[in-house]
Amino acid sequence: MFRKKMLFTAVLAISFLGSKEDAVAQTNAEKSKLVSEKLEEKFANVSPKLTSNNANPLLDFMFTADPTAVEYNGRIYVYATNDHQQYEKVGKDGKNSYEHIRSLVMMSSDDMVNWTYHGLINTAKLAPWTQNSWAPSITSRLEADGKTHFYLYYSNGGGGSAVLTSTSPVGPWSDPLGKNIVDRSVPGVDVDAPFDPGVLIDDQGTGWLTFGAGTPKTKYMPDNARIVKLGADMISLASDVAKIPAPYFNEASDLNFINGTWVYSYCTSWDERTEWPYSNINKPTACNISYMTSKTPLNQDSWKYRDNYFKNTGEVNVGPFTNNHTHLFRFKEKYYITYHAMYLQDYFGTKGGFRNVGIEPIQVDEKNVNIPMVNATFKGPSQLNPLNPFVLQQAETTAGTSGQVQFEADGNPGNMVAKGKADQQCLMVRGADFSKQIPAKFEARVKGKGRIDVYVNNLKGTPLVSLICDEKEWTTRSRKTELKIDKGIENIYFVFSGEGFLFDEWKFIY
Repeated sequence: MFRKKMLFTAVLAISFLGSKEDAVAQTNAEKSKLVSEKLEEKFANVSPKLTSNNANPLLDFMFTADPTAVEYNGRIYVYATNDHQQYEKVGKDGKNSYEHIRSLVMMSSDDMVNWTYHGLINTAKLAPWTQNSWAPSITSRLEADGKTHFYLYYSNGGGGSAVLTSTSPVGPWSDPLGKNIVDRSVPGVDVDAPFDPGVLIDDQGTGWLTFGAGTPKTKYMPDNARIVKLGADMISLASDVAKIPAPYFNEASDLNFINGTWVYSYCTSWDERTEWPYSNINKPTACNISYMTSKTPLNQDSWKYRDNYFKNTGEVNVGPFTNNHTHLFRFKEKYYITYHAMYLQDYFGTKGGFRNVGIEPIQVDEKNVNIPMVNATFKGPSQLNPLNPFVLQQAETTAGTSGQVQFEADGNPGNMVAKGKADQQCLMVRGADFSKQIPAKFEARVKGKGRIDVYVNNLKGTPLVSLICDEKEWTTRSRKTELKIDKGIENIYFVFSGEGFLFDEWKFIY
């Protein structure tokens, strides 16, 4: 996506299957079998998203958690804890105790349904002094050099919070400090675990950072939530550390700025609510997300508890009970909440506590700074705009996959390519717009020995085009299509196979 394409002279055999009647008439038994079989049954695994209209979880081929988000150039970029790194280390019978996680996951979308996987931020390599990388929080700002700078804060285990910077939402990233921005060495921190950072930049361009967790002072008022003003460079502190009196606070700090008001949200504890001074506000349920507001955030007494607005995902039967971590954000004039739930444990055959990021739309009352209750779902958000199949799209952009599809980094930062296997894999994108033009050609950038069958609308019958490749270098070719499709908004399925086969980009031509 972020590189200039290279064209190589090569021979690419592109074969097209004709009508269903023509295909059946062919003597090639394999082709006849391909037409008549239900291709869903040919995959080693079938993700729940491939056979449904659900938008959650965002990625269905790996485990992700603790999301944050930032908008840039018409796309929303989501960053997450890489639960899959722990899963790969301990296996399906192991536990997600987080100690092996030393990378963060990047993904983006312009429609909230089709998500582009941008790969990993390798914190072990970027900041080898760190212990782990959990629970990122990101913000961005146009700086004096004319570039948008991205500031990504994350938990360095439970011991503190670190920061990375970049002038691109997908890197390359750098470690500007070589140490934690906050930890127990900072005066006023006074919490066991100064982690789970939540960052924002207010309407004056000033940065703020929240964090905290640890042994509670009391069950009702744990006294572990903290806030500090950031320096103009976003990597230094510009105030004393202040307290936020958050009832039944546990972890997962997050910060927003709405209508001149600081909005602090956090995950509540599992403790019984034995003390509750509010007669007009219900007690927050266990391990949910509550929020507080303030006009003067460094004044402890200015913070007002408002309510809770996101139940534990287990409470609404979206996977089992788990810890809770959310981020509230605005994208294309709408508010959303991103969170994690154990969507895919059964699919991956594990009970180890591995999580996946989901998103829900939420109706925020900006004038009164009220956030209503919203629940996790499998359905998730609606598609904001159709996908344009006539511009270059990435193979790593998916709305569902057949199985645990693998991707690898290739080229510029943020670009991934799909890897073929001996068995058939499937990538699906949702809501492609064929309402005005019918494809006359198909183009793909591929490498290695393999095959792609492209289907529109469903996986039954004859593919729109079958592409066969046996090339040692990246190759881009196009060929006129002969099979016609009806105009409309349709899903596209790419069924591909071949060990060592790589699939990077595609588009239709009319």
